Amino acid sequence: MSVKLVIAALLSTTLAAATVSATATAQALPPPTAQPGESADDARLKRLFYDSDEASLKRNPIEGIFRGDLRYADRLGDYLTDAYLAAERAAIDHNLAALKTIDRTRLTATDQIAYDVFKTRNETDLAGYAPAILKVQRDLPIDHFNGFQTFYPDLASGKGGAPFKTLVDYENNLKRNAQYAAVLDRAIGRFRQGMSDKIVQPKLVVTNMIQEFDNLIAEGVEGSTFYGPVKTFPATISAADQARLKAAYAKQIRDVITPAHQRMRDFLAKTYLPVARDTVGLSALPGGDAYYTYLIRQSTTLPMTAEQVHQLGLSEVARILKGMEAQKQAVGFKGDLPAFFTFLRTDKQFQPASVDQLRDGYRAIEKRIYQRIPEQFSLTPKTTLEIRPVPAFKEKTEAGGSYQGGTPDGSRPGVFYYNTYDLPSRYMWEMETLFLHEGVPGHHFQISLAQENTALPAFMRFGGNTAYVEGWALYAESLWKELGMETDPYQRMGGLNDEMLRAMRLVVDSGIHAKGWTRDQAIDYMLANSPMARTDATAEVERYIAIPGQALAYKIGQLTIARTKAKAQAALGAKFDPRDFHAQVLDTGSLPMPVLERKIDAWIAAGGGAAK
Repeated sequence: MSVKLVIAALLSTTLAAATVSATATAQALPPPTAQPGESADDARLKRLFYDSDEASLKRNPIEGIFRGDLRYADRLGDYLTDAYLAAERAAIDHNLAALKTIDRTRLTATDQIAYDVFKTRNETDLAGYAPAILKVQRDLPIDHFNGFQTFYPDLASGKGGAPFKTLVDYENNLKRNAQYAAVLDRAIGRFRQGMSDKIVQPKLVVTNMIQEFDNLIAEGVEGSTFYGPVKTFPATISAADQARLKAAYAKQIRDVITPAHQRMRDFLAKTYLPVARDTVGLSALPGGDAYYTYLIRQSTTLPMTAEQVHQLGLSEVARILKGMEAQKQAVGFKGDLPAFFTFLRTDKQFQPASVDQLRDGYRAIEKRIYQRIPEQFSLTPKTTLEIRPVPAFKEKTEAGGSYQGGTPDGSRPGVFYYNTYDLPSRYMWEMETLFLHEGVPGHHFQISLAQENTALPAFMRFGGNTAYVEGWALYAESLWKELGMETDPYQRMGGLNDEMLRAMRLVVDSGIHAKGWTRDQAIDYMLANSPMARTDATAEVERYIAIPGQALAYKIGQLTIARTKAKAQAALGAKFDPRDFHAQVLDTGSLPMPVLERKIDAWIAAGGGAAK
């Protein structure tokens, strides 16, 4: 796995699979034990999963923190080194070789699914080590979405995934902070190699990164996100230790972290920006076309071409526009669709009057949805959900809503984050569909259920692919009618707008990275086909430029889930129960699309019904 994919896996689910916050326990997952009815091959497969996961946690200790395994919590990992890349590649080779020694036909049905997921994941990761593809990934180590500066400050803030319950927790954080500064310095070295290889970031990505580092630097010492843990302490830490830790944290921010931020900021502004490129698509880079083809596969889990993606997007945009026209007529708006878009963007009635109005509105939506959940879901998580605003230091580049997972044991809640930046553009008509996607029954259900399922191997509990994770969340939006949402035509327009966003992503992402589209061309396309605010359209386009291919997964994953549902409804007729279907989709964690389709086909062939 490349470091960019590791980072993406750790970020909140607006970008991929959601992060999982840490528990207060330092316990590892127990080794697998034999179960009745399992073959020797089942036992060997589970041992392979376990050993692979244990080795991965040593190479990627920060993943353990997010999962609540604190054995290696004093380490960050040797990311952006050649040794790290070599170790990841060796692990993939080992995993695939070991799989070949296991007879899949002798496995239980559940273990056959796990076998297929593990095989697909490793084969996809291996494809990323093709020399031309690896070179591009290596030379573009961070950006304003997939960068350590985008998630690590929150992890170290005292309010993120890392626990601050013991003296050891505070000391471990100091050690990780020092390693974070070292990673930033290594990123500078990778950027310099990219300059030599003529593989550099677009100017707008560099400019956005500079702003991120400026924001972190401007916080000072006691106002720093990194100072957060020592603003409050648990009662178990003595007054003497509290004073010592406050001094140590202040000194580290002043002497280590801020200088590292400043070095990166100065390098980006003075050395890198002058040679950064004016183009924005991958096709402009040596090896860029091959890299984009790989990213399509990695994000969608399907062997699609850029042209196939583009044409699918165009057809979906045309279909959704018809639905938007119907909503325009339902509210009696006089004028064409572009005029209706302008009305939705600018009329004061759709703009929240305060941050409190957003918060209270999302809480009310949550309450209404939960009243209808039993009609659609028999399988629900025990992890609770909190509703919070996006932290100020990253609100400018964050989406309107995002999700961070809770703990596997349910002791720490999942979090739905709503963005208050540029408050007039946080339209009231998009709130219901946004909560369906990021909160309930979207990311919160899917991620929580996976990690709570101790019967799954760790890579299926805590890992995932974007097509499934985001495809499920977009599919969750389509349950608006069943869950009593979007009864108002404007809220329904919000649902169509969010679906349109995912359809436009297919067009715009492939347009940018395979067809030479410019930033402004992509923004204009999105504004012409939706009521999105320019602020959001700009942030979206700059996201696609920074993380190519990732945004393709949403619509393709949703279409796959919807297609399997339609197939099940047609085949099972009156026996079809949405509660059973949703349990089938959710009870084995994140699956590649072909594996999910085979699972649902087998369920249909067995006559449907609840899981046995």
